[in-house]
Order: sequence, then C-alpha cells, then structure tokens
Amino acid sequence: MQIETLKDILNWTREFHQHLASCMQHCATQNESERAKLLLDYLSDHEQKLVEVLDGFRDSADEKALGTWCYEYLDKHPIVHHEKCDKPFAEMSADEIIIEITHQHGQIIELYRDLRGRDAALSWQQLVDQLLSLEEHEAMRMSQAANRLHDL
Repeated sequence: MQIETLKDILNWTREFHQHLASCMQHCATQNESERAKLLLDYLSDHEQKLVEVLDGFRDSADEKALGTWCYEYLDKHPIVHHEKCDKPFAEMSADEIIIEITHQHGQIIELYRDLRGRDAALSWQQLVDQLLSLEEHEAMRMSQAANRLHDL
C-alpha cells in the first residue's frame, strides 16, 4: 500500500489491526496452551473492535485533515508486522504473544507520536491526537488484560 496522506495511514492502521485480528483468530485454534488460546481469542476480539473504531474515525474525520501529506516517517522507519505469520501465534507462549503485540502496537504509537510533532493544521493535529490516544489507551488495556490472565 502506498502511504502518502493521513487517510492512507488511517487505512493502513485499520488493515494492520484487521490482519492481526485474523492471524490471532486463526492461530488461537492451533495453539496448545490454554492460556495462549484465551489470550489470542481476547486479543483478536480487541483488534477487531479497533478496526470498527478506526472505521468510525475514517468516516467522520475532516477531509482536509485526512488529505494532509505525511509520508516521511514510514520511509525512515518501516513498520514490520506479521504479513505472513512467519512465526505464527500458534507457536508462541502467552508471554511471547504479549511481547509481540506490545512491540507491534509500540510501532504504531511511535508513528502517531511522530505525526503529532509536525506543524500542521489544527484539525489534523486533533485527529492525530485522537488516534494516538486511542492506540495508547488500547495498548494499555490489552497489556492489563494480558497481565490479569497471567495471574490466573
């Protein structure tokens, strides 16, 4: 996907979360650990809900803000994710899954932090702030839920 505007980044982020949801759902049935299966089911549902929230952002955001050019970050810092599920979540322990998901979400958070630091129109700044807040909050919620599962 060619990423040039904030709308492209929003679409890419949506696809990223959709891919994670699908990959985790697929791997949940194959993992031998009951804890890992529960975690993958929870995370898959959570990622799917993020997709729905991002759809709402895309549908309601200011078109001028979405049309803002912002391609430099990804040129310098490409985000790598489980495009092919090369080490499927089915082969990971619950702890490895948490580490991987935290890493994946951390990359998106860094992307939005970089975008927030740019000198741009107020509507664009507000949208980026909302997206950053969403990603940070959801990463924290997933981490807390995973820790509660670990305590069981």
